This record gives sequence, structure tokens and C-alpha cells, in this order.
Amino acid sequence: MLGTMRCYLVTLFFVVLTANIAQASECKLLPDECNTIEVFERTSTSVVYIESLAVRRRIFSMDVFEVPQGTGSGFIWDKKGHVVTNFHVIQGSSSFKVTLHNQKSFDAKLVGFEESKDLAVLKIEPQGLNLAPVVQGDSGKIRVGQKILSIGNPFGLDNTLTTGVVSALGREIKARNERTIKNVIQMDAAINPGNSGGPLLDSMGQVIGVNTAIISPSGVSAGIGFAVPMNTVKRVVPQLIKYGKVIRPGLGVEVVSDAVAMRYGIKGVIIAKVFQNTSAKRKGLKGLSLNRNGEVRFGDVIIGIGGQKVVSADQFGHILENYKVGERVPIKVSRDGVEREIQITLVQLN
Repeated sequence: MLGTMRCYLVTLFFVVLTANIAQASECKLLPDECNTIEVFERTSTSVVYIESLAVRRRIFSMDVFEVPQGTGSGFIWDKKGHVVTNFHVIQGSSSFKVTLHNQKSFDAKLVGFEESKDLAVLKIEPQGLNLAPVVQGDSGKIRVGQKILSIGNPFGLDNTLTTGVVSALGREIKARNERTIKNVIQMDAAINPGNSGGPLLDSMGQVIGVNTAIISPSGVSAGIGFAVPMNTVKRVVPQLIKYGKVIRPGLGVEVVSDAVAMRYGIKGVIIAKVFQNTSAKRKGLKGLSLNRNGEVRFGDVIIGIGGQKVVSADQFGHILENYKVGERVPIKVSRDGVEREIQITLVQLN
């Protein structure tokens, strides 16, 4: 028995050694170059080219026709044919075409989008296609200085690879609807028009972000690009696939804009209205009201959620994203200078 085990271990050692030697002999470049080549060859089959089309109508004949609206990149999410890209790649379009790595194009339908995160999901019919989904990484573990790779279709040039490093973490950028996208990854890999929606990869070939934006006076790469972190993508995409939208939890209140709070020197988020049949209503939260003279009176001001200080409506929304519909959350409010904390059951926002 012992001899058989020794024989097995020796055989296993030589199998592993032979595999390593074979791999080394296939790539006689520097180790970092070999890694780049291996990651590209393994993951480029998961990257797609996306063309968005918009419907137009001729003025005199009233004929309907489609015109190109924009192009971008995306990647295969699963074997069911779901494709992840940026919302701004498909925004304002009525139909879509997805071209795989083998240059075969397919009509795609829009499954759902989340404008506040600049994410969207398309779907092609997977029958007969040997789709290669990406490997999903953990963006919470990446570090400044680590190597990253980007694959996309800048200016329509398919399967383009650029490399660089993570330049910074925790950045914030604005989505098309002016909502803040938090914890964005900054990198120096060249990102140009057409790269949007493509994957940002680590040296293991795992997707750690979705290439989204650049900062550049000329509109092309200036060494500062941004990617939506994969942990955000992993939270949003399954909801888009299941519901066609993100199910957001809320307190059951309508809030006033930050500009009004700043005008009156109020720190926190002013409640404008409390909706009926909600936990917030039952717990006695109050919105704006008018006194006898027709002057506006403030009710409750939200100053904390779950132990976190609230200073703006944007931050208020981001904190709530960490909870689920039906959860009970401690809310700290201020009314006429008196603070109190109450438990509110979160409701689904329409």
C-alpha cells in the first residue's frame, strides 16, 4: 500500500513538472509578458463588440429605418447568453447587435439597465453557441499598483488589449443621471471610445471592473480611466437579469433637494413627504407642512442611518443600497432640534 502511494506521488510530481516545463517552453518571453499573453488568449473569447441602432423615420415617405447610434464593448456573463455592458453604450437605442470573438453577429434584446451605476444587460440566444463566460473577481481585494489588463473595441478595433496598473481606489464619478458611482477603480491602461463596457482584468484573468469613463480634454486616453468595481456589478447584474431593474429599498419618504437644506443651513436630509401605509408613517415621521400664515414648517430631518451620519440626499441613497427590502434599520432624525432614533422597515421603491 505504501509502495503504491509512493509510486502515485512520484508519478504526480513528474506530471506537474512536465506540465510546467511544457508551459515554459511555449512562452520564452519574460514572465510578465507570458502572463499577459496567457490572460488575453484565455479571456478575449469572452469579450464582445456591441453596436446600438436607433429607429428613424424619413420625413416625406414616412419610411422607418435604423441608423447606428453608437458602439462599445461588453462581456459574456453566463452561458444563457447574458452580456454585460455600460448603460451609456445602449442609451437611446431601439435594437442591438452583438458580435462575438469569431466575428459572428447576433441580434440582442435589452434585459435591463441601471443608469445610476452605468450598467446594462443584453441577451443573445445561446443555442448552438459555445459561450465562454468571464471569471468574476473580487474588486474588494485589489490594491493600488497591481497589474491590470483591459480588452475592448476602441474606435471599432476589435480584441484590443491594453495594460497598466491600478492607479487609485475609492474614486467617485457621475453617472448620466448625475448620481454618484462610488468606489470606482482608477487605472492608467489606455481607455478610448469603444472600450466602454469591456472588462478590466487582473493578472489571473478575473474581471475586477467594467471600463466606464476617461478624463481627457481631447476625448481620448490621457492615462486616467475609470471602471465600475466588480462587486457593484455582481450586486446589480443578477437583479437586472431577474427583474429587469434594480430593486431599491427605501424608507417610504420623499426628500427635499440638498440645495434647499443648504439654503436653510440644515445638516441632513429634509423629509418632504411621508407615504401612507409605510413603517415611516406608523412611526410618526413628519414631512413639510404649512402653518397658519402659509409658511413652510420643517418636520423631520434624517441625520443618520444604521449608525452612519447622513449629510446629503446622494449619500442617503447610497447607504440604503446596502440594505434589502423588508429589513429593519435604525434611523436617527432631528425635529425642532430634538434628536431621536427609531426602527423603520424598508419598503420597495417604485
